[in-house]
Amino acid sequence: MQTPVNINASEGAKKLLNYLSETAGKAIITGQHTQTVPMEEIGHIYSITGKKPKLRGFELLGYSPNINYKDASEECLTEVYENQGTLQTAMEWAEESDGILTFSFHWFSPLGGRDKSFYAVNTDFDASKVLIEGSPEREAFFHDMKVIADLLIPFYEKDIPILWRPFHESDGDWFWWGAKGPGIAKELYILMYHYFTDICHLNNLLWVWNCRLKEGYPGDEYVDVISADIYLSEYASTDYRDEYLKLINATTAKKVAALAEVGYLPDIEILEKNHTPWAYYMTWSKEFCIGEKYNSDEQLRKMYESPYAITCP
Repeated sequence: MQTPVNINASEGAKKLLNYLSETAGKAIITGQHTQTVPMEEIGHIYSITGKKPKLRGFELLGYSPNINYKDASEECLTEVYENQGTLQTAMEWAEESDGILTFSFHWFSPLGGRDKSFYAVNTDFDASKVLIEGSPEREAFFHDMKVIADLLIPFYEKDIPILWRPFHESDGDWFWWGAKGPGIAKELYILMYHYFTDICHLNNLLWVWNCRLKEGYPGDEYVDVISADIYLSEYASTDYRDEYLKLINATTAKKVAALAEVGYLPDIEILEKNHTPWAYYMTWSKEFCIGEKYNSDEQLRKMYESPYAITCP
């Protein structure tokens, strides 16, 4: 049994973390990311397998307060518009099912930027300056955090637990929060933890860390779930055991571990044989799920028909 790092964690959050810790190594929770209201990925999985994933990932990019609509590509605008309304969709799904919510946030830079400004190449926003008291970057950062916190309050009021995964993939430099190194991303995460927990009292959140570098780990006192995003260059039949060992060596062996994003499904037979303790996986959206470019219909059926996989009917 694992206790949430927030001592004031809601009953729903406590129950979910306990469920994850009890599941890891005994089964795996199926998961799928979505970023549109129709959640077309879920329909695709159901049409192939007759089942649905237990965990659904929802995206907050369209809720970013600082989107530069005047200097955005058609692709960017499509993503933003498709994403609007997904929080209501998440709420409705959570209330009508016993599924698990996880939220990702491709956060458009709090100041400046163009097009998809969550990418560092599209903004000159300096995340290190958020750590300077009174800086414009810090003020913008906290402004955006309040906007997002307000959007999450209804989930807290209904005690709907959320696997909250901010500042993901900070072991790379492609997002603005990781562009100055994982140490800076770690400090941003800690700022958010204290603001969301101590000021906003979002006690329904479970805190998911997503970086595989030692220098980026915030510490056991701030993390409920350690996770990795893994996109293989080509398909391999694997349970991602090597990646699990690398993850715990860089972070901690005391926490629940998850495959927060994958391109290719883990091999359920190898998982069951090795009992590699991933609590859940989440396949990324659109072409990573729909069509057979990454995961075949046969692989989907193999996963969802396995007694080792936890699904929704």
